Amino acid sequence: MIYTKELEHMCCVKKGVNHGPAPIPEEGKWVKAKEIQDISGLTHGIGWCAPQQGACKLTINVKEGIIQEALIETIGCSGMTHSAAMAGEILVGKTILEALNTDLVCDAINTAMRELFLQIVYGRTQTAFSEGGLPIGAGLEDLGKGQISQIGTIYSSLDKGARYLNLAEGYISEQALDEDNQIIGYKYVHMGKFMDYVKAGMDPVTALEKASGSYGRYKEASTIIDPRKK
Repeated sequence: MIYTKELEHMCCVKKGVNHGPAPIPEEGKWVKAKEIQDISGLTHGIGWCAPQQGACKLTINVKEGIIQEALIETIGCSGMTHSAAMAGEILVGKTILEALNTDLVCDAINTAMRELFLQIVYGRTQTAFSEGGLPIGAGLEDLGKGQISQIGTIYSSLDKGARYLNLAEGYISEQALDEDNQIIGYKYVHMGKFMDYVKAGMDPVTALEKASGSYGRYKEASTIIDPRKK
């Protein structure tokens, strides 16, 4: 190391008590994290790209500093979906420090990784107080049956009102209105389940009906509209 002349001529003052880092909660334990391998936990975070035209929700499960699984969900940018595919291959097997300093192809995914890094190293994970944390594979459970992301897509205009296009349950096929033309429910298709039925050999019409459901006072509707056409 190179020291300045001013520092070289200073007298030495002995360092007093060193308590080390403050302990952080990790998977039901209090850990004084000094090395990357001291870090464990599962957590989620959100990132956005520089022009703010797309976003990423990133979930990672870290064990002893190594990313064991990653769930990457993106919205708003077509290129971002392909970036997510590449990031899925890049992230697992890396330490959280490596992942923080690796180009994850997309600004939004990079930003999400930064936010997750901060949560993890400050002991703010979803599993901070869960003894043993969560097993590898828990990240996939976020998607539920059909393994498809929950996306909300609503379009509205002052003249024509709101159109529900996609909600937690899935693709909105019909929108229910009362006698005052106010929304009281909807019919949906769970696309993950629908595709599973079709892949299993079920007739598409039967699969569509089986994967469909309704919400709210759909059956009391005075008017049913297709939110994409009417």
